[in-house]
This record gives sequence, C-alpha cells and structure tokens, in this order.
Amino acid sequence: MTPDDLKARTKQCALRVIKVVQSLGTDVASRRIGDQLLRSATSVGANYRAACRARSPAEFRAKLGIVEEEADESIYWMELLVETSLVKGALLQPLIDEGNEILSIIVASLDTSSKRPTKKASPHTAK
Repeated sequence: MTPDDLKARTKQCALRVIKVVQSLGTDVASRRIGDQLLRSATSVGANYRAACRARSPAEFRAKLGIVEEEADESIYWMELLVETSLVKGALLQPLIDEGNEILSIIVASLDTSSKRPTKKASPHTAK
C-alpha cells in the first residue's frame, strides 16, 4: 500500500464516520459520543497527511504516533455506540473493522520506521 492509497483510505473512513455521526440522534449521549468520534476519526487522515510531509524520521514517527492514538480512540467511540445500542453492531462493524485495519497498518509502519537507522554511518567512521 502506497502513502497515497492510505491517504485515500483514511479519508474514505472519515467520510463514512461523518455519515454515521449525521445519522445519530440528538440526545446528550449521541451528541457527545458523535462529537468525539467525529473529531478523532477525521484527525486520523489529517495527521497521516502531516506525517507524509514530515521533515525528519523523528517527526514522521511523532505524527504517526498521533495517528495511532486517534485511530484507537475512534474505535473506542464506535464500540461505545454499539455497546450503548445507539447504533446496531451489524451496521457499524465494517467501519470498526476498517478502523482496526488502519490502526494495524500504522502500528506496523511505526515499528518499521523505528528499526530504520536515522543516519548511515560514514565509511570513514572508526569502529
């Protein structure tokens, strides 16, 4: 998967979340959970885009760390919607699954990026 593929995937996920939030009721719980979900889910794609523009490996990892947190938080809010019966599980499960897949990709990317050397050693460096 290329960075552009993941950018598109995170945007599509955010668009799906927007539709879910728009369909929620107007009671206090629906509004509060919906607001939190909307904030975290739209943040995933925005912060992934920022990570792709990182100026250093450290900045890249820091931005991906934010993406990881926001993706995990989005899953949490969706689970709450299901567990409080505000949304039927069958309707939200595909979106929860997509969130988990995106989260897995980000975790794997963080793991890979942390194993890469940040600077190549000079051949003239004494050992």
